[in-house]
Amino acid sequence: MRKAPIVHTDDLAAGGAMTDQRFSIVIRGGTVVLPQGVARVDIGIRDETIAAIGEHLGAGITEIDAAGQIVTPGGVDPHAHIEQISGAGLLNADSFESATTSAAFGGTTTVISFAAQHVGLALDRVVADYHNLADRGAVIDYAFHMILADPSELTLKTHLPKLVKEGHSSIKVFMTYDRIKLDDEQMLDVLAAARDNGALVCVHAENHGMISFMSKRLLANDLTAPSAFWMSHPRLAEVDAIQRLVTMSQLVDQPIMVFHVSTAEGAEVVRKARADGVKFFGETCPHYLLLTADDVNKPGLEGAKWMCSPSLRTASDQDALWQALARDDLQVISSDHAPYRFDASGKLNAGVNPTFKQIANGLPGLEVRLPLLFDAAVTQGRLGLERFVELTSTVPAKLYGLYPNKGALAIGSDADIAIWNATKSVRLSASMLHDRAGYTPYEGHVVRGWPETVLSRGRIAVRDGTLHLTPGSGRFLARAAGEAAKPLGQPSAEFARLTANATPARRSSVA
Repeated sequence: MRKAPIVHTDDLAAGGAMTDQRFSIVIRGGTVVLPQGVARVDIGIRDETIAAIGEHLGAGITEIDAAGQIVTPGGVDPHAHIEQISGAGLLNADSFESATTSAAFGGTTTVISFAAQHVGLALDRVVADYHNLADRGAVIDYAFHMILADPSELTLKTHLPKLVKEGHSSIKVFMTYDRIKLDDEQMLDVLAAARDNGALVCVHAENHGMISFMSKRLLANDLTAPSAFWMSHPRLAEVDAIQRLVTMSQLVDQPIMVFHVSTAEGAEVVRKARADGVKFFGETCPHYLLLTADDVNKPGLEGAKWMCSPSLRTASDQDALWQALARDDLQVISSDHAPYRFDASGKLNAGVNPTFKQIANGLPGLEVRLPLLFDAAVTQGRLGLERFVELTSTVPAKLYGLYPNKGALAIGSDADIAIWNATKSVRLSASMLHDRAGYTPYEGHVVRGWPETVLSRGRIAVRDGTLHLTPGSGRFLARAAGEAAKPLGQPSAEFARLTANATPARRSSVA
């Protein structure tokens, strides 16, 4: 355990004795993951924030004994589909109440979900309606990405600037799915608008033509079951799309986050882009690290429970992704929580004998993200405790403009905290989880390490297996995009010349 500096607030006397106001909560004697390193210290909380970190802090109104346990920042999950209509028009299984309850039980205290525009919908109305859902349901804090499927002049020049100023500083776009995909010119329009307004662009990167080409031929050859699904999303579709994104980023000098990297080759494209100086980021997900395409190969329709896009890959891809995370080629591990029940309301909405093209893509995973990764990265030693915290909390908070309020155990930060029993073994089962999917792709998987006590803004969220928060008590997190979204100032020569030569009245239309 590396010795971290001990820090105190001004109202702590030598040795940490209180001189005036008591703490509302003291977490005492845990092994604490601080920005400076790991130390065995106490954490003093007043109301919603961390007020002191040090040894032998004074008394709290509530005392939590964390001796022998690991104390980390609450998780930040920057990729969760909650109470959202998909590109195929299907509402997923979770409400804000069920999804954020599930998150809290798994140690996650902040989620970023998606206000999803569809073609013909006004973006400002979409975001307002989504706020109403979250305001009445969320039990933990949240922010939104805005999905753009209709990048019209009204969207990009009127609604987007206003919404970014209001704290919605990240955009998601799709390069595939018939109803919501953008072509290359539309992608560039979005990148330029994001650059002009200071927003980060996040992308589902797969070549739509390759997917369509393969799907039609699979169906024509009567390969229709979920077991054929992985062939319809060829790995080259991901590789090509990420490569094109790198080039687009270079053209207009707009930073990009590529979501859910699933292949060794895709991770290599991200690595090379970053090495070449492109401002490019990448995330992956637990299912790409822990599951493979073999999991989809179940009898009948059972494999539909493991269908997600991009497809699950191979064991060698898993190894490559773990290495990419260790080297910081990829910076984030999100859940990509996309819950659809295995019934007519979800995966089987097209009937009892659907083709893989008619089955909703997506896996539930919001609650199990952190326990799965604690087991794999910390207990099994793949990455270690500090890198686990970086990938699941600190770095996503920094990239999406939430740090240092979120993602850190530091004085002045929100008291979002997970207290882990590192020796507790849990066999995962749908019956113990709190989302509404009704199944888990990790059924029977045993993890060692579990967040037994979770705090959200100084409130005890989960303790003794019980939720202590109420629907609507979560808070919207308005945010600026921060450093991650700032252009490098190195656009392509052609785009730079175009921007320089544009008149002031026309400059916003090119930059």
